[in-house]
Amino acid sequence: MARFLVKRILHGALVLLLITMGVFAIFFVAPNNVARTLAGRQATPQTVKLIEERLGLDQPVWKQYLDFLWKALHGDLGFDYYHQVPVTQIIGDALPATIGLALGAAVIWMLLGVFNGIVAAVRPRSIADRGMTGFALFFYSMPTFLLGLLLLYFLYFQLTLAGYPIFPAGGYVPITQNPLDWARHLVLPWLTLALVLAATYTRLTRGSMLDVLGEDYIRTARSKGISERRVVYRHGLRSALTPVVTQFGIDLGQLVGGVVVTETVFSIDGLGKTAIDAINQQDLPVIIGIVIFAAVAVIVANILVDVAYAVLDPRVRLN
Repeated sequence: MARFLVKRILHGALVLLLITMGVFAIFFVAPNNVARTLAGRQATPQTVKLIEERLGLDQPVWKQYLDFLWKALHGDLGFDYYHQVPVTQIIGDALPATIGLALGAAVIWMLLGVFNGIVAAVRPRSIADRGMTGFALFFYSMPTFLLGLLLLYFLYFQLTLAGYPIFPAGGYVPITQNPLDWARHLVLPWLTLALVLAATYTRLTRGSMLDVLGEDYIRTARSKGISERRVVYRHGLRSALTPVVTQFGIDLGQLVGGVVVTETVFSIDGLGKTAIDAINQQDLPVIIGIVIFAAVAVIVANILVDVAYAVLDPRVRLN
């Protein structure tokens, strides 16, 4: 296990190194005036000169990259001259909202998607199977922003008009400030993400369960008199979750890197909305920082997924 972990971490570090090279080339090599680009359109000449001195832009490109990489390894993702604060502070301020949104939605879509997939696989070609498949196709084909607007219209606007202001229109309340308000503000965003993504997990679980339930060891377990519930959940589901966990790691890593559409629809100041604001303001240090952070999130999620294979499926041999 230790050898496998070291190998996967080294692979992840190599991927991250290549990403930093690409980011550096796009933002530091390609522009004609890097200091002006990083400072933004409204920066004064004094600010531009300060950036040139601070980043060592008069140095060779290879030395600029090594300095950039060294600072990133030590947690220094640059300085946001638009807001006059470090980029890590902006990411740190936006990260709790994104993590709360991503993790809450992940719990809902995993429970909903896996349960629906199991029901559909255990009773293939039944009314339940067709109903779950129709549910999956309906939400799978629906854009996230459209579902979010529909939830806002029916569960916020219409309920508020009827005198039942249960859900707020948007925004975010820190969990440390008021846990109940934190949950109330995130229920609609959670449902928006979960219903769309649960459709994928329903289809994955159903297809994988149908394949696993046809294996020889499942027939052997049934012939030994083991109850159907134990066969399905103890033997079948454990092996069938491998592709589900793969998809979960990819989705969760991407969401932690920023839920752009959902955060914009519900006015949540998370990483996704922060990235959109930075793009509109041409605030490149923030964009660079969020890109690197999102890459780290995806790489870490994939490493954890590979480790989870050994726990879920004993047939996997990591070594």
